[in-house]
Amino acid sequence: MARLVLSWNVRPQEEAAYYEFIVQEFAPALSRVGIELEEVWLTLYGEGPQVIVSGNAPSREALQQMLETEEWKEIEAHLKTLVTDYRLRIFD
Repeated sequence: MARLVLSWNVRPQEEAAYYEFIVQEFAPALSRVGIELEEVWLTLYGEGPQVIVSGNAPSREALQQMLETEEWKEIEAHLKTLVTDYRLRIFD
């Protein structure tokens, strides 16, 4: 099993658009490409990224293939317009 961990900070001027995007597009897209959403953490106070999202895939190879789909590339590009400090990590 492989774990995908994403983190970012929401652009203050994009909060309304961000929340609409996450609920209506981002979360469903993760499922469609085969990433099982596991946890979402929000930092309300202190240091660190504002949002951390983790999901699972059957293997590192399967996850890499999922991240190479056009759907993922489009959804990731849209997310990057709404956030700063975007980071993607894969763990075995």
